[in-house]
Amino acid sequence: MIERAGTGPLRRLVVLRHAKSAWPEGVEDHRRPLAARGLRDAPAAGRALAEADCLPDLALCSTAVRARRTWELASAQWGTPPPVRYDRRLYGADVPELLEVVREAPREVETLLLVGHNPGLEELVLELAGDGLEDTVEQVREKFPTSAIAVLTWRATGWPALAPGTALLTSFIVPRGRKEKGEKG
Repeated sequence: MIERAGTGPLRRLVVLRHAKSAWPEGVEDHRRPLAARGLRDAPAAGRALAEADCLPDLALCSTAVRARRTWELASAQWGTPPPVRYDRRLYGADVPELLEVVREAPREVETLLLVGHNPGLEELVLELAGDGLEDTVEQVREKFPTSAIAVLTWRATGWPALAPGTALLTSFIVPRGRKEKGEKG
């Protein structure tokens, strides 16, 4: 159950876990690229966001190569992508760090996209969701795979009001791109 209902405009936090990454030998974690599946799934995530009418006013993205590339491929599916802010704090962030970054979003932003990593993103979604539509919370608890999208909504006058248990998990989507004939990965 949602702990308290806020006042103000409807806000949406759209949480996108980066697409499937590769593990090339000798490449440090921050520089890992997307795998073939990630290169297919990231555009599918962008299309899913457009179809769900969840295009953001602003994106906050980890500086890791796999997160940046996920953002680039997803946002390329939209006519005019919104501004993006790359923030090193999102790389490997836990819930308090993620909340700190999100709460810095400008007041005029009503839909904010957060592109980052697990386990932090999954834990953030579960911490913020006081409730969910249908079985969305259970789905997130079961698994928050690469390219997964969670949409949290609540009412507030600004992002600093976002607190544990105050949002409704309205949607959980795991978009997947199609393999081309003969494609590996």
